[in-house]
Amino acid sequence: MTIWAKAPDFADRPERRAQVRAQTVADKQRYLEEGMAPVSCLTCGTKVLVRKSSSQQTSVQWTVNPADHCPVFRELAGGPGRPEGCPNLHRAIEHAVHEGIIAFEE
Repeated sequence: MTIWAKAPDFADRPERRAQVRAQTVADKQRYLEEGMAPVSCLTCGTKVLVRKSSSQQTSVQWTVNPADHCPVFRELAGGPGRPEGCPNLHRAIEHAVHEGIIAFEE
């Protein structure tokens, strides 16, 4: 039997609760914003934010709705699920890495 334990909410320690909330905001900024570099698709010009954490891991944040701006996503938007990605954008990201525009994070 697995016992589930909720993380403490520090209701009885307001100063600690404030510290945890502040760290959560800092963590969110670090994981979602820091180290992101703009990359434009070489085919349609759609801009995304990209971070490379390793040779195998790439984070991509779309700054717009992909189906509204990327022809590959637009074409596949009516079908089931969501496309894995755009091969044209993937090539643009690989080019940016190769040219040193995007560096691997340490």
